[in-house]
Amino acid sequence: MKIPAISGFDPHAFEKYFKNTAWLMFGRVLSMVVGFIIARYLGPSSFGDLSFAIAFTGIFAAIAALGLDSFVVREILNDPQSKNEILGTAFWMRLAVNLFLIPAAILIYVWFRGMSANQGNSLTVIISFCALPALFKSFNVIDSYFQSQVQSKYVVLVQNTCLLISAGVKVFLIVLDLPVVFFALALSLDGVLLAVGLIIIYQNKAVQHVLDWKFNFERAKSLLKQSWPLILSAIMVSLYMQIDIIMLKTKGSEAVGIYSAAARISEAWFFIPVAVVTSVFPAIINARKTDLFRYNKRLQNLYDLLVGLSLPVAFVVSIFANTIITFLYGSQYEGAGLMLAIHIWSGIFVFLGSASSQYLLAEGFTIISFKRTAIGAVINILINIWLIPLYNGVGASVATLIAYFFATFSILFFPQTRHQGIMMLKSLFLISIFQKLIKR
Repeated sequence: MKIPAISGFDPHAFEKYFKNTAWLMFGRVLSMVVGFIIARYLGPSSFGDLSFAIAFTGIFAAIAALGLDSFVVREILNDPQSKNEILGTAFWMRLAVNLFLIPAAILIYVWFRGMSANQGNSLTVIISFCALPALFKSFNVIDSYFQSQVQSKYVVLVQNTCLLISAGVKVFLIVLDLPVVFFALALSLDGVLLAVGLIIIYQNKAVQHVLDWKFNFERAKSLLKQSWPLILSAIMVSLYMQIDIIMLKTKGSEAVGIYSAAARISEAWFFIPVAVVTSVFPAIINARKTDLFRYNKRLQNLYDLLVGLSLPVAFVVSIFANTIITFLYGSQYEGAGLMLAIHIWSGIFVFLGSASSQYLLAEGFTIISFKRTAIGAVINILINIWLIPLYNGVGASVATLIAYFFATFSILFFPQTRHQGIMMLKSLFLISIFQKLIKR
C-alpha cells in the first residue's frame, strides 16, 4: 500500500501502522460481511428485533465500562508495580456495575413492554442474551494491560480468533435455519469466548494470573473520580449513536430492520478515520511543542485528507445506494436505499469529528468535548421525535445527518475552539484544497 507524501505526517509511519493493524481490519471486514449475511437471512422484522436489542443494551454496556480503559493504561504506566491492584480494582468495579445494570436493562424493557402491550416475550429473551456480553467485557481490563505494554497485537490475535469462531457459529445457525433468538445467544457466546481468550493470553504472555488481582477501595475512589466525565460522555455517545434505532421501534420491528441495514453499511467504514488520525496525530502533537503555525497547518492538512477520503465515498454510495442494498440484502429491504443515500453523508462529519476530538484532548478541552457530544445527542433526539412519526427510517437518517453536523461543528460556539471549526469548514467546502492547488 503506497501512501502519497502529505505534509504533516510520515508516510512510512502511516504504512507501518496499517501493516501492524492488518489483522484488526480483517476482523472488522469479516464481522461486517457476517452481519450482512445475517441481515439477509433474518429479514427486516427479525433483524430489527436483534438490532433493537443490541442498541438498547448497548447504552447500559457503555455506562458499565465506567470510562476506565484509558485510565487503567495510564495508571499501569505510572505505577507498574501495582498492576495487580489496578487491574483487580477496575475489573471488580466493572463487574459489580454490570451485575446491577444487566437486570436493570431487562426490567426497564419489560416495564415499557407492559405499558405498550404490543410485544411478545421473545424480544425480552433476545434482550437478555444481548445484555450478557457486557458482563464478560469486564475482562477487557486485560486489553488495557497489553496496551500499556505496547503489546496489543496479542489482543488483536484473540479478537480475530474469536471472530472466526463466531462467524462459523453464525453460519452454522443459518444452515440449521434457526430463529433470531439463537443469534442473540451467539452474541453471549462471543462474550464468553473473548473473555476466555483474554485470560489465556494474559496468563501465557504476561505470565500473570487473574487470581492475583486485588481490589482496593481507595484506588476505586481515585479511578471513579477521574473517570466520571467519561461516564457521562459514554452515556451521551451511546444515546447519540443508538437512540434512532430505539425511537424507531415505535414504528415496528420491520422499520428498525430496514433502517439498521442501511446504517450498518454507512457506518461500516467508520474505523478508517480512527486509523488515520491515530497514525498521524503524534506528528501533529510534536509540531505543537515547537511551532504553532506548523501545528495548525498539519491539522488543516489532516482535515483536508479526511474530507478527501469521505466525500467521494459519500457521493458514489448515494448514487448507487439502491443497487448496493439490493445486492447485499435483496429486495426484502426495499426502502433502505434512500436511507443509505442520506445516512452515508454523515460519514464526512464523523471523519472530521474524529480528528477534532483528538485536538480537543490534546488541548485539554475535555468539557467542550463532552458538551459537543451532548449537543449531538439532544439534537438527534429532538429531530427524531419530529421526523420519525412522519418519515420512519428516512426521518431517522435525516436526524442522524443533522445531529452529526451540529455535533462536529458545535466547536464554533466556543471561543477557544472556534478557529478549528473554521479550519474544518474550509476543508468541508474544499476552500483550503483549492488554495493549495492554486499555489502549485
